[in-house]
Amino acid sequence: MSRTSNTTGADPAFVLSRPQRMVSASAGATMFRSAHEAVTALRSGRISHIVGALPFTPGAPAALWAPDSVTITQTPHEPGAPATPRFDLDAALPTPQEHRQRVATAVELLADPAHPVRKVVLARAVRAASPEPVRAQDILDLMVASDPLSNGFLVDLSVAGGRYRGTTLVGSSPEILVRRTGNEVLSHPLAGSARRVLDDPAADRAAAEALLASSKDHAEHRFVTDQVGAVLRERCADVDTPAPELTSTPAMWHLGTPITATVPLAGPSALELAIALHPTPAVCGTPTAAAARVIAELEGERGFYAGAVGWCDADGNGEWMVSIRCAELAADGTALLAYAGGGIVAESDPAAELAETTGKLQRILGPLGITELPVGVG
Repeated sequence: MSRTSNTTGADPAFVLSRPQRMVSASAGATMFRSAHEAVTALRSGRISHIVGALPFTPGAPAALWAPDSVTITQTPHEPGAPATPRFDLDAALPTPQEHRQRVATAVELLADPAHPVRKVVLARAVRAASPEPVRAQDILDLMVASDPLSNGFLVDLSVAGGRYRGTTLVGSSPEILVRRTGNEVLSHPLAGSARRVLDDPAADRAAAEALLASSKDHAEHRFVTDQVGAVLRERCADVDTPAPELTSTPAMWHLGTPITATVPLAGPSALELAIALHPTPAVCGTPTAAAARVIAELEGERGFYAGAVGWCDADGNGEWMVSIRCAELAADGTALLAYAGGGIVAESDPAAELAETTGKLQRILGPLGITELPVGVG
């Protein structure tokens, strides 16, 4: 892989930290709000790398660019030791009561055999404010330091224009949408979740075992693996979909399936595969188009939450993570909007789904010193 150095001393505009690699990149003058235009530029050889973010809604403006400089290391990001910023929660969007009602509405739709949707993912957000400007780099450091696998990402969304100018998406995603290394391809979708009980090992293990035994969660997970496998089989060879396994994160247990495949070296790039796979039923639902319409009706515009963040080089190598466990940091560094969602099927319980999003929100809020959501927010 090629490596160049950013010698400006400025904070990077893009960072993706993973256990086996860290990619850090500067801003760049060649920008793409269309993912397909970025693919064309890579294929032409005019540029060596693409970095950035894909929005949740395909066709909405992306935040992709060819960086002026890229640094790729074979070790994860090494976080500094920033002080924990002070954020005060000021609103839930929507309120917990409204989120439960949205879930109840979705459950009613899904229980109707005549309705086409079998699963839909509904999300909510909480807004927090800081009296002092906070650096996105400091939040990234906290995310990476609090993740056993050193997962973390930071993306300047300015390329998307409008309200995203100066906004940074920062978080710690555990979910690999797709990674391509040479001719090897991996997608590791997560669907089906349970909140961890970190102060009680026995209860934590019981939560994991209950998830692994849950027919409801396995059915939800199967929607995802079926679709991911089908998309990869259209573009790859030797697609292998093993049985789901437990995957742990600092806040949650998940059902996860590492799906592998191969492609010719001149085959679809990591970015092309990401475009084909996104959005999976893990963040949207199934069937995709019908589930997306339900999300738009019940939830509204998501922006870059539940999109994808990543990189790709001219040889087709790269990695794209699903942009979950994340928050948008405003341009002035004083406002934070954190997101979490959950998959809804006909057997879902609105109160349990609200609790699941609360657990997932802790992944981004906990390292910022917010350990509990107050009444009216959580």
